[in-house]
Amino acid sequence: MSPLPSPVHTLTADDARRVILRAQGVLGAQERRAGVYGVLGRLGAVQLDTISTLARSHELVPYARLGAVGRAAVEDAYWAGDAAFEYWSHAACVLPLSSWPHFAFRRRHFRSLGHVWGQHVSEDAYSAVLERLRAEGPMTATELGGAKNKGEWWDWSDTKIAVERALAFGDVVCVRRKGWKRVYDLAERAVPADLFAREPDDDACIRALVTLAGRQLGVATTADLMDQYRLTRAQVEAALPKTPLVPVAVEGWGDVPGRRKAVGARRAASAGTPPVAAWAHPTELANAPKGRHRTTLLSPFDSLVWDRPRTARVFGFHHRLEAYVPKAKREHGYFVMPLLAGGRLLGRVDPAREGRTLVARQLSFEVPHGTARVAERTLDAMAVALREAATWVGCDTVRLEKVLPDTAKAPLAALLS
Repeated sequence: MSPLPSPVHTLTADDARRVILRAQGVLGAQERRAGVYGVLGRLGAVQLDTISTLARSHELVPYARLGAVGRAAVEDAYWAGDAAFEYWSHAACVLPLSSWPHFAFRRRHFRSLGHVWGQHVSEDAYSAVLERLRAEGPMTATELGGAKNKGEWWDWSDTKIAVERALAFGDVVCVRRKGWKRVYDLAERAVPADLFAREPDDDACIRALVTLAGRQLGVATTADLMDQYRLTRAQVEAALPKTPLVPVAVEGWGDVPGRRKAVGARRAASAGTPPVAAWAHPTELANAPKGRHRTTLLSPFDSLVWDRPRTARVFGFHHRLEAYVPKAKREHGYFVMPLLAGGRLLGRVDPAREGRTLVARQLSFEVPHGTARVAERTLDAMAVALREAATWVGCDTVRLEKVLPDTAKAPLAALLS
């Protein structure tokens, strides 16, 4: 590991947090005028997931920045066919179509493996899928012949394996969806010719992605840059000297493990630990982070919080997705959404809908150890976030179930009524 160059800036933890909030589009209004696609362009990737409580995660991400954006606006921005595509970046994500060339290195990697996720299929099945798309135009896996065998939901048919392999290789692309189903098309037909023709080498691809990650994250450690597009440490460290990113030192970040509880994380962040080496894009450093903070509930897959160790370091907030944890072992709930207010994470909600009622099945606030008092401004922020979310999804009432600390339930219910 090569040593980090001397930092050109030293930032406090609060300074770094504000730069991050601005870079992520929840402080100020720089991309709001451009709507959903402006949010996608700023973030660089919006993660997809099948879970839907208030809405699917790819809808919650622009909502957190724009407010009550309509589903049609989201669908048009992501899947109009000429602006975005789906690919494997941080996870399965929607990406601006302009970033197609940057993933040439990953397409080559998948092609060198010859398979995706260890699932193999005959060359005849693979060729048949491409020929049908060439002859008949874009289709879903169901239209191609069926996505599943008769077993469990993950038991993909040969057709589904073949078309997903073609997507990973870059022979096909998804730029539209039909309902929640991917519509596959030949990449040579769907990707604009000038982008399709560009095949940068691996070094150029990674250099571009590290540069983008630095701007999207605002202030980031090497590990943060790695996580943004799932790059290796060796790849990031080799690319960094060739990017415009500059080294910075962040006071108060300390060494906060991702599983440390929030209060302990806050203590570590204020304990006078040595500054942490990080990177920043000069443009983000030059833009003073000012403007209105969003008060909102965040998807657990939102890029502001999807990196759990980074969330603990930046916000002193321990966040974990518990949807795949057995119900009896969950601490906070199924689809827990952090509350963002005033640039801080102040609590969390596990929401559901029952008719025209938004149900907070479990709601908790971040309070100092041994304290049961929740600040009035925090209660106000939670009420604002719950009311806005309820209105957005067509609910006209909010019902509180379990609230922690329990002393906060009555005053919060009063604010909501």
